[in-house]
Amino acid sequence: MTVRRPLVPALLLVAALAGCTVPVADVTPPVQTVQDDRPLADLNLVADPRSQVGPNTAVLASERIVPVTVDPSQILPAQVVSHDPGGDLNIAVSDTSRVIGLDLAGSIAATIQGLGFGDTLVGRDISTTFPEAADLPVVTSGGHTIDAESVLKLRPTLIITDGTIGPRDVLTQLRQSGVTVVFVTNEPSFTGAADLARTVAAALGAPDVGELLATRIQTDVAAKIAEIAAIAPADPANRVRIIFLYLRGSSGIYYLFGEQSGADRLIDGLGAVDVAREIGWDGEKPMTDEAIVAANPDLILVMTDGIASAGGIDGLLKAKPAIALTAAGKNRRFVDMADGDILSFGPRSADVLDALARAIYAPAGS
Repeated sequence: MTVRRPLVPALLLVAALAGCTVPVADVTPPVQTVQDDRPLADLNLVADPRSQVGPNTAVLASERIVPVTVDPSQILPAQVVSHDPGGDLNIAVSDTSRVIGLDLAGSIAATIQGLGFGDTLVGRDISTTFPEAADLPVVTSGGHTIDAESVLKLRPTLIITDGTIGPRDVLTQLRQSGVTVVFVTNEPSFTGAADLARTVAAALGAPDVGELLATRIQTDVAAKIAEIAAIAPADPANRVRIIFLYLRGSSGIYYLFGEQSGADRLIDGLGAVDVAREIGWDGEKPMTDEAIVAANPDLILVMTDGIASAGGIDGLLKAKPAIALTAAGKNRRFVDMADGDILSFGPRSADVLDALARAIYAPAGS
Protein backbone atom coordinates (compact mmCIF):
# COMPACT_ATOMS: atom_id res chain seq x y z
CA MET A 1 0.00 0.00 0.00
CA THR A 2 1.02 3.62 -0.48
CA VAL A 3 1.24 5.63 2.73
CA ARG A 4 1.23 9.42 2.83
CA ARG A 5 2.59 10.91 6.01
CA PRO A 6 2.18 14.41 7.46
CA LEU A 7 4.51 16.98 8.12
CA VAL A 8 32.55 2.98 11.94
CA PRO A 9 35.69 0.34 11.64
CA ALA A 10 36.42 3.41 13.94
CA LEU A 11 32.97 3.22 15.39
CA LEU A 12 33.39 -0.43 16.29
CA LEU A 13 36.49 0.44 18.28
CA VAL A 14 34.82 3.28 20.14
CA ALA A 15 31.87 1.02 20.86
CA ALA A 16 34.22 -1.40 22.56
CA LEU A 17 35.58 1.42 24.68
CA ALA A 18 32.26 3.10 25.35
CA GLY A 19 31.71 1.40 28.67
CA CYS A 20 34.62 3.34 30.15
CA THR A 21 33.63 6.07 32.57
CA VAL A 22 34.81 9.42 31.27
CA PRO A 23 34.62 12.21 33.83
CA VAL A 24 35.06 15.59 32.23
CA ALA A 25 37.90 17.62 33.70
CA ASP A 26 37.35 21.17 34.89
CA VAL A 27 39.45 22.93 32.30
CA THR A 28 39.30 26.23 30.49
CA PRO A 29 37.71 25.58 27.09
CA PRO A 30 39.65 26.38 23.93
CA VAL A 31 38.98 29.55 22.01
CA GLN A 32 35.57 29.33 20.36
CA THR A 33 35.48 29.64 16.60
CA VAL A 34 33.43 32.71 15.65
CA GLN A 35 30.52 31.65 13.48
CA ASP A 36 30.40 33.66 10.30
CA ASP A 37 28.08 32.91 7.42
CA ARG A 38 30.37 34.45 4.81
CA PRO A 39 31.99 32.10 2.27
CA LEU A 40 35.31 30.66 3.41
CA ALA A 41 37.25 32.74 0.88
CA ASP A 42 35.88 35.95 2.44
CA LEU A 43 37.10 35.16 5.95
CA ASN A 44 40.25 36.47 7.61
CA LEU A 45 42.42 33.56 6.51
CA VAL A 46 45.76 32.93 8.18
CA ALA A 47 48.80 33.37 5.95
CA ASP A 48 50.37 30.07 7.01
CA PRO A 49 47.92 27.56 8.54
CA ARG A 50 50.82 25.25 9.41
CA SER A 51 52.38 27.67 11.88
CA GLN A 52 49.20 28.89 13.61
CA VAL A 53 49.46 28.90 17.42
CA GLY A 54 46.78 28.00 19.94
CA PRO A 55 43.64 25.84 20.20
CA ASN A 56 40.24 26.34 18.63
CA THR A 57 36.83 24.74 18.85
CA ALA A 58 34.90 23.95 15.68
CA VAL A 59 31.16 24.49 16.05
CA LEU A 60 28.40 23.76 13.57
CA ALA A 61 26.63 26.89 12.40
CA SER A 62 23.40 25.04 13.24
CA GLU A 63 22.78 21.64 14.81
CA ARG A 64 19.42 21.42 13.08
CA ILE A 65 18.83 18.97 10.26
CA VAL A 66 16.62 20.23 7.46
CA PRO A 67 14.58 17.38 5.91
CA VAL A 68 14.99 16.85 2.19
CA THR A 69 11.19 16.75 1.90
CA VAL A 70 8.29 17.60 4.22
CA ASP A 71 5.85 15.00 2.93
CA PRO A 72 7.67 11.74 2.14
CA SER A 73 5.74 8.96 0.43
CA GLN A 74 6.10 5.33 1.47
CA ILE A 75 5.27 1.97 -0.02
CA LEU A 76 4.78 -0.67 2.68
CA PRO A 77 5.53 -3.40 3.35
CA ALA A 78 9.12 -2.82 2.29
CA GLN A 79 11.28 -5.84 1.52
CA VAL A 80 14.87 -5.20 2.60
CA VAL A 81 18.04 -7.14 3.37
CA SER A 82 19.17 -6.88 6.99
CA HIS A 83 22.96 -7.24 7.24
CA ASP A 84 22.95 -9.11 10.53
CA PRO A 85 26.29 -9.98 12.17
CA GLY A 86 25.46 -13.65 11.65
CA GLY A 87 24.52 -13.29 7.99
CA ASP A 88 22.08 -11.47 5.74
CA LEU A 89 18.35 -11.86 6.36
CA ASN A 90 15.37 -10.88 4.23
CA ILE A 91 13.10 -8.65 6.30
CA ALA A 92 9.62 -7.30 5.62
CA VAL A 93 9.03 -3.87 7.18
CA SER A 94 5.30 -3.23 7.53
CA ASP A 95 5.06 -0.60 10.27
CA THR A 96 7.26 2.50 10.56
CA SER A 97 5.06 4.48 12.92
CA ARG A 98 7.44 4.17 15.91
CA VAL A 99 11.12 4.07 14.97
CA ILE A 100 14.44 4.08 16.81
CA GLY A 101 17.78 4.53 15.05
CA LEU A 102 20.77 3.19 16.96
CA ASP A 103 24.47 3.67 16.19
CA LEU A 104 27.56 5.01 17.86
CA ALA A 105 27.70 8.32 16.00
CA GLY A 106 23.99 9.14 15.88
CA SER A 107 24.13 9.00 12.08
CA ILE A 108 21.09 6.78 11.60
CA ALA A 109 18.68 8.96 13.57
CA ALA A 110 20.13 12.03 11.82
CA THR A 111 19.48 10.33 8.48
CA ILE A 112 15.89 9.50 9.47
CA GLN A 113 15.40 13.17 10.29
CA GLY A 114 17.03 14.22 7.03
CA LEU A 115 14.67 11.97 5.09
CA GLY A 116 11.65 13.72 6.61
CA PHE A 117 10.68 10.91 8.99
CA GLY A 118 11.81 12.60 12.19
CA ASP A 119 8.32 12.54 13.66
CA THR A 120 8.40 8.73 13.70
CA LEU A 121 11.33 8.67 16.13
CA VAL A 122 10.28 7.64 19.65
CA GLY A 123 13.69 7.20 21.32
CA ARG A 124 17.34 7.99 20.76
CA ASP A 125 20.86 6.85 21.52
CA ILE A 126 23.18 9.11 23.49
CA SER A 127 24.93 10.33 20.32
CA THR A 128 21.74 11.63 18.72
CA THR A 129 22.01 15.30 19.63
CA PHE A 130 20.24 17.32 16.94
CA PRO A 131 17.65 19.70 18.47
CA GLU A 132 14.60 18.05 16.94
CA ALA A 133 15.36 14.88 18.93
CA ALA A 134 16.25 16.60 22.20
CA ASP A 135 13.05 15.59 24.01
CA LEU A 136 13.18 11.94 23.02
CA PRO A 137 13.98 9.47 25.80
CA VAL A 138 17.51 8.03 25.73
CA VAL A 139 17.57 4.24 25.41
CA THR A 140 21.30 3.69 25.90
CA SER A 141 23.09 3.51 29.21
CA GLY A 142 26.59 2.86 30.50
CA GLY A 143 28.08 4.76 27.61
CA HIS A 144 26.61 3.18 24.47
CA THR A 145 24.83 0.09 25.79
CA ILE A 146 21.25 -0.54 24.68
CA ASP A 147 18.82 -0.78 27.59
CA ALA A 148 16.25 -3.34 26.46
CA GLU A 149 13.68 -2.32 29.06
CA SER A 150 13.89 1.34 28.05
CA VAL A 151 13.42 0.38 24.40
CA LEU A 152 10.44 -1.90 24.99
CA LYS A 153 8.66 0.76 27.07
CA LEU A 154 8.54 2.90 23.94
CA ARG A 155 6.77 0.16 21.92
CA PRO A 156 8.90 0.61 18.79
CA THR A 157 7.73 -1.01 15.58
CA LEU A 158 11.11 -0.67 13.84
CA ILE A 159 14.72 -0.44 14.97
CA ILE A 160 17.42 0.45 12.43
CA THR A 161 20.99 -0.13 13.58
CA ASP A 162 24.46 -0.72 12.19
CA GLY A 163 25.53 -2.96 15.07
CA THR A 164 28.08 -0.52 16.50
CA ILE A 165 26.24 -0.52 19.81
CA GLY A 166 24.80 -3.53 21.58
CA PRO A 167 25.03 -5.98 23.21
CA ARG A 168 24.01 -8.12 20.26
CA ASP A 169 21.91 -10.30 22.61
CA VAL A 170 19.73 -7.28 23.38
CA LEU A 171 18.99 -6.73 19.70
CA THR A 172 18.15 -10.42 19.37
CA GLN A 173 15.87 -10.13 22.40
CA LEU A 174 14.10 -7.12 20.90
CA ARG A 175 13.53 -8.98 17.63
CA GLN A 176 12.16 -11.97 19.53
CA SER A 177 9.81 -9.58 21.32
CA GLY A 178 8.20 -8.74 17.99
CA VAL A 179 10.15 -5.60 17.06
CA THR A 180 11.36 -5.46 13.47
CA VAL A 181 15.16 -4.97 13.59
CA VAL A 182 17.07 -4.04 10.46
CA PHE A 183 20.88 -3.95 10.33
CA VAL A 184 22.35 -1.55 7.78
CA THR A 185 25.91 -0.98 6.63
CA ASN A 186 27.38 2.35 7.70
CA GLU A 187 30.83 3.17 6.34
CA PRO A 188 32.41 6.20 8.07
CA SER A 189 32.89 8.33 4.97
CA PHE A 190 31.08 10.89 2.84
CA THR A 191 30.22 8.20 0.30
CA GLY A 192 29.02 6.05 3.18
CA ALA A 193 26.73 8.86 4.35
CA ALA A 194 25.01 8.93 0.95
CA ASP A 195 24.74 5.14 0.92
CA LEU A 196 23.26 5.20 4.43
CA ALA A 197 20.57 7.62 3.22
CA ARG A 198 19.60 5.09 0.56
CA THR A 199 19.56 2.03 2.85
CA VAL A 200 17.68 3.73 5.69
CA ALA A 201 15.14 5.10 3.22
CA ALA A 202 14.67 1.61 1.77
CA ALA A 203 13.89 0.28 5.25
CA LEU A 204 11.30 3.05 5.61
CA GLY A 205 9.71 2.18 2.29
CA ALA A 206 10.83 5.44 0.67
CA PRO A 207 13.72 4.69 -1.71
CA ASP A 208 13.03 7.75 -3.87
CA VAL A 209 13.44 10.02 -0.86
CA GLY A 210 16.67 8.21 -0.03
CA GLU A 211 18.03 9.08 -3.44
CA LEU A 212 17.06 12.73 -2.90
CA LEU A 213 18.95 12.89 0.39
CA ALA A 214 21.93 10.97 -0.98
CA THR A 215 22.16 13.43 -3.86
CA ARG A 216 21.94 16.39 -1.50
CA ILE A 217 24.71 15.01 0.71
CA GLN A 218 26.96 14.31 -2.28
CA THR A 219 26.31 17.71 -3.84
CA ASP A 220 26.82 19.66 -0.60
CA VAL A 221 30.00 17.76 0.30
CA ALA A 222 31.49 18.15 -3.18
CA ALA A 223 30.76 21.89 -3.13
CA LYS A 224 32.28 22.31 0.33
CA ILE A 225 35.41 20.32 -0.53
CA ALA A 226 35.88 22.51 -3.60
CA GLU A 227 35.39 25.64 -1.46
CA ILE A 228 37.99 24.40 1.02
CA ALA A 229 40.42 23.48 -1.77
CA ALA A 230 40.27 27.07 -2.99
CA ILE A 231 41.61 28.39 0.35
CA ALA A 232 43.99 25.55 1.25
CA PRO A 233 47.63 25.84 0.15
CA ALA A 234 48.02 24.70 -3.44
CA ASP A 235 51.49 23.27 -2.80
CA PRO A 236 51.18 19.92 -0.97
CA ALA A 237 54.35 20.81 0.97
CA ASN A 238 52.51 23.72 2.58
CA ARG A 239 49.34 21.88 3.54
CA VAL A 240 48.47 21.37 7.20
CA ARG A 241 49.69 18.03 8.53
CA ILE A 242 46.92 16.57 10.69
CA ILE A 243 46.27 13.54 12.88
CA PHE A 244 43.12 12.52 14.77
CA LEU A 245 43.46 11.32 18.36
CA TYR A 246 40.68 9.54 20.24
CA LEU A 247 41.16 10.33 23.92
CA ARG A 248 39.69 9.01 27.13
CA GLY A 249 42.38 10.20 29.48
CA SER A 250 40.68 9.15 32.69
CA SER A 251 40.78 5.56 31.41
CA GLY A 252 44.28 5.81 29.95
CA ILE A 253 42.99 5.51 26.38
CA TYR A 254 44.96 7.33 23.67
CA TYR A 255 44.24 6.05 20.17
CA LEU A 256 45.57 7.27 16.84
CA PHE A 257 43.04 6.88 14.03
CA GLY A 258 44.43 5.90 10.65
CA GLU A 259 43.15 4.75 7.26
CA GLN A 260 39.61 3.35 7.06
CA SER A 261 38.69 5.02 10.36
CA GLY A 262 36.72 7.90 8.89
CA ALA A 263 39.27 10.41 10.16
CA ASP A 264 41.27 9.90 6.96
CA ARG A 265 38.30 10.92 4.78
CA LEU A 266 37.67 13.94 6.98
CA ILE A 267 41.29 15.14 6.77
CA ASP A 268 41.35 14.64 3.00
CA GLY A 269 38.19 16.72 2.68
CA LEU A 270 39.84 19.53 4.64
CA GLY A 271 42.58 19.89 2.02
CA ALA A 272 45.15 18.71 4.55
CA VAL A 273 47.73 15.93 4.80
CA ASP A 274 46.63 12.77 6.62
CA VAL A 275 49.87 12.06 8.44
CA ALA A 276 48.65 8.70 9.72
CA ARG A 277 48.49 7.53 6.11
CA GLU A 278 52.06 8.76 5.57
CA ILE A 279 53.38 6.60 8.38
CA GLY A 280 51.30 3.60 7.30
CA TRP A 281 48.88 3.66 10.24
CA ASP A 282 45.84 1.49 9.53
CA GLY A 283 42.62 1.51 11.48
CA GLU A 284 42.52 2.53 15.12
CA LYS A 285 45.35 1.52 17.43
CA PRO A 286 46.86 2.73 20.71
CA MET A 287 49.10 5.70 20.09
CA THR A 288 52.82 5.07 20.54
CA ASP A 289 55.52 7.63 21.26
CA GLU A 290 57.41 6.47 18.19
CA ALA A 291 54.39 6.94 15.92
CA ILE A 292 53.54 10.39 17.25
CA VAL A 293 57.12 11.65 16.90
CA ALA A 294 57.38 10.18 13.40
CA ALA A 295 54.08 11.82 12.45
CA ASN A 296 55.06 15.25 13.81
CA PRO A 297 51.67 16.81 13.00
CA ASP A 298 51.06 20.55 12.73
CA LEU A 299 47.54 20.13 14.12
CA ILE A 300 45.71 17.51 16.12
CA LEU A 301 41.95 16.90 15.81
CA VAL A 302 40.20 15.70 18.96
CA MET A 303 36.71 15.30 20.37
CA THR A 304 35.70 18.00 22.84
CA ASP A 305 34.89 15.61 25.68
CA GLY A 306 37.99 13.62 24.82
CA ILE A 307 40.45 16.47 25.36
CA ALA A 308 38.56 17.46 28.50
CA SER A 309 38.87 13.91 29.87
CA ALA A 310 42.64 14.16 29.43
CA GLY A 311 42.76 17.29 31.58
CA GLY A 312 42.85 19.68 28.65
CA ILE A 313 45.94 20.35 26.60
CA ASP A 314 48.16 20.70 29.66
CA GLY A 315 46.99 17.35 31.02
CA LEU A 316 47.47 15.64 27.68
CA LEU A 317 51.00 16.98 27.17
CA LYS A 318 51.92 15.94 30.71
CA ALA A 319 50.52 12.43 30.26
CA LYS A 320 52.02 12.02 26.78
CA PRO A 321 55.26 14.04 26.58
CA ALA A 322 55.92 12.76 23.05
CA ILE A 323 53.04 14.92 21.81
CA ALA A 324 54.80 17.97 23.28
CA LEU A 325 57.74 17.26 20.94
CA THR A 326 55.59 17.65 17.83
CA ALA A 327 54.86 20.92 16.04
CA ALA A 328 51.24 20.69 17.19
CA GLY A 329 52.29 20.17 20.80
CA LYS A 330 54.79 23.03 20.77
CA ASN A 331 52.19 25.37 19.24
CA ARG A 332 49.32 23.95 21.31
CA ARG A 333 47.53 23.56 17.99
CA PHE A 334 44.47 21.46 18.72
CA VAL A 335 41.06 21.73 17.10
CA ASP A 336 38.27 20.04 19.03
CA MET A 337 34.67 19.42 18.01
CA ALA A 338 31.69 17.89 19.78
CA ASP A 339 31.91 14.13 20.09
CA GLY A 340 28.55 13.66 18.36
CA ASP A 341 29.52 15.84 15.39
CA ILE A 342 33.11 15.36 14.30
CA LEU A 343 32.84 11.82 12.90
CA SER A 344 29.08 11.74 12.36
CA PHE A 345 28.95 11.28 8.60
CA GLY A 346 25.40 12.05 7.54
CA PRO A 347 23.11 14.92 6.49
CA ARG A 348 25.41 17.47 8.14
CA SER A 349 28.67 16.23 6.61
CA ALA A 350 29.23 19.42 4.62
CA ASP A 351 28.53 21.50 7.73
CA VAL A 352 31.12 19.52 9.72
CA LEU A 353 33.71 20.20 7.02
CA ASP A 354 32.77 23.88 7.00
CA ALA A 355 33.11 24.27 10.78
CA LEU A 356 36.47 22.50 10.86
CA ALA A 357 37.77 24.50 7.90
CA ARG A 358 36.93 27.75 9.69
CA ALA A 359 38.78 26.60 12.81
CA ILE A 360 41.84 25.56 10.76
CA TYR A 361 42.13 28.29 8.15
CA ALA A 362 40.41 31.24 9.83
CA PRO A 363 40.60 30.65 13.60
CA ALA A 364 39.09 33.20 15.97
CA GLY A 365 41.50 35.96 16.86
CA SER A 366 43.69 35.45 13.80
